[in-house]
Amino acid sequence: MALTKAAVAKAADKLFDKVLIANRGEIALRIQRACREMGIKTVVVHSEADRDAKYVRLADESVCIGPPASAQSYLHVPAIIAAAEVTDAQAIHPGYGFLSENADFADKVEKSGFVFIGPRPETIRLMGDKVSAKAAMLKAGVPCVPGSEGSLPDDPKEVVRIARGVGYPVIIKAAGGGGGRGMRVVHTEAALLPAVTLTRSEAQAAFGNPMVYMEKFLVNPRHIEIQVLADEHKNAVYLFERDCSMQRRHQKIIEEAPAPGVNQRALVRISERCADACRRIGYRGAGTFEFLYENDEFFFIEMNTRVQVEHPVTEAITGIDIVQQQILVAAGRKLAFRQRDITRRGHAVECRINAEDPITFAPSPGRITSWHPPGGPGIRVDSHAYQNYLVPPNYDSMIGKVIAYGDSREQAIARMRIALSEMIVEGIKTNIPLHQELMVDDKFLRGGTTIHYLEERMAKRKQG
Repeated sequence: MALTKAAVAKAADKLFDKVLIANRGEIALRIQRACREMGIKTVVVHSEADRDAKYVRLADESVCIGPPASAQSYLHVPAIIAAAEVTDAQAIHPGYGFLSENADFADKVEKSGFVFIGPRPETIRLMGDKVSAKAAMLKAGVPCVPGSEGSLPDDPKEVVRIARGVGYPVIIKAAGGGGGRGMRVVHTEAALLPAVTLTRSEAQAAFGNPMVYMEKFLVNPRHIEIQVLADEHKNAVYLFERDCSMQRRHQKIIEEAPAPGVNQRALVRISERCADACRRIGYRGAGTFEFLYENDEFFFIEMNTRVQVEHPVTEAITGIDIVQQQILVAAGRKLAFRQRDITRRGHAVECRINAEDPITFAPSPGRITSWHPPGGPGIRVDSHAYQNYLVPPNYDSMIGKVIAYGDSREQAIARMRIALSEMIVEGIKTNIPLHQELMVDDKFLRGGTTIHYLEERMAKRKQG
């Protein structure tokens, strides 16, 4: 049975007895570990493809919610709500991906009498629409990339006028997009209107929202993001920054914290504005402000209203468990620390381990015949994989993350090199060889590579 509002409030006062994890893979295991440490029971929902997953076996209760296809399982809202009802869960943690930034899902969770471990539905809706998010950030004094004021009009002449004002190259983005999807770079006026039309149709198909907007396309930016935590009592803090510039097709591959070579005054200023923006919009939970950084300036691009894949590097340098903080804040607790209490120490690097060909990037699902994760000082491995685990072809190719921590960036990278050399994954292909190349790459070692660096490097290798 779903809880009444009074019962939810009472449960929140003493934390939750039971949390349902509405996700899969390594993040499902990560949330489960956080709950177990806090003495909270867990319910795991899973598709038929994930029946034998490690976190399913470790859960206090598990519910199969459908066949392998995401649309019939992890994206099937009625099945998830029903699973929470039959197991008497009090709260639902969405992890990342799937329904984590779906305002309608958060709304249905709360209207069904459960606590959504994340921001309120209206906040997700505000920040999920890139046009309204940009307007909210400008109001809060957070600098944004120059571009159109709101979504692009239907009048082609007006679209051309806006592009001329912004200056080429420009990038057309879907208002409801994210994760690197629904965007197109335009270098000439002749290519502008066809690009707008195509992006609109893609946006409608992918996100159910045809609205698009325009921004100046920065030529050589870095991708820097600010981690925040906020409670429902208007307390908000930032947990410093991460550098996520090593990307392929807008998908992050390596992340690190702190970001090397960033103007510290500008960084503190933008971080404080992010925390202030959280207070202004009534943000609750963990969140990440993503910026493009060029010539010592930060430009807001979007906010992710959930826990990030790369949260472990921030945990490593601050000692704060971000997932546990999400749970505490969702239960109505005040943040137990102020900004002055938060310190950072050392450096952390994360490599995403994907089941894919390291050269072609083609997915490589299948059975893992041999699995040996690395260890040693400063090494953390977040993974749901194990020997004889069958990597299904139905979902994202990430099978784990290796995080290396050290007193300095040089030590963290050295430890990562050792960890990657120790890691054994057989039976499928992985991108470990690519990570090994990058850990000895001169430009990466110097720090400060742009978001285009990896693709340019790969293009040169193909030409060679």
